[in-house]
Amino acid sequence: MIRTVLGSLVALAGAASAVLSPFRDWYDGRVGRAYRVRDLFEGITPTESGVLVSILLPFLAAAVLVALGVVLRSRAVVAFAGLVVLGFTVLWMVRQGQANGSLVAAGDGSGLQVGVVNALAGGVLMLIGAVLMGGRRSRRERKAGRGPERETVEPYAAPAPDRVDTWPPTREPGMSVQTSPWPEPEVDPYTGPDPRDPVHPPHPPPPQG
Repeated sequence: MIRTVLGSLVALAGAASAVLSPFRDWYDGRVGRAYRVRDLFEGITPTESGVLVSILLPFLAAAVLVALGVVLRSRAVVAFAGLVVLGFTVLWMVRQGQANGSLVAAGDGSGLQVGVVNALAGGVLMLIGAVLMGGRRSRRERKAGRGPERETVEPYAAPAPDRVDTWPPTREPGMSVQTSPWPEPEVDPYTGPDPRDPVHPPHPPPPQG
């Protein structure tokens, strides 16, 4: 998080430096906004340029890309904006060197001046900000960062009040509990003592009158 904030601030500082550079002197007291964009491709001319068609235009587009990249946390967009600023600045240096025969940096302001330094510094700061920024993590990376998903454990459901599980099973009225796997033998109805039993002889028949 800290790296993302720091990278965003550095990239925005680079964008501000790049946008400010065309309003400062670039070469021999000539401000950057006086150079037309077409001069970078066709050759430097003394013709003055309007603001909207000057070298300020690509720098403004780069600043908008930086702001968009910071909002989207896109390192690629911010880096591309830095390359745009550096590319147009280097292209201007090549065309200016061709027009003058060479590029010089003198202390009396007769050569390269502070506006070019601002443009180069702005592009470099954008690239540094893109490196420092933390890009948006993919869905797989976010899932891996959270760790393995926990299994959902269903809460214990208590048995219904009209059917309570007990052990050993309770016997309801009119029902017998069978603990043996074999069927219980049927009990014959009682018909009195066995006449063959010596302990309990049968009663003699009553006397007949």
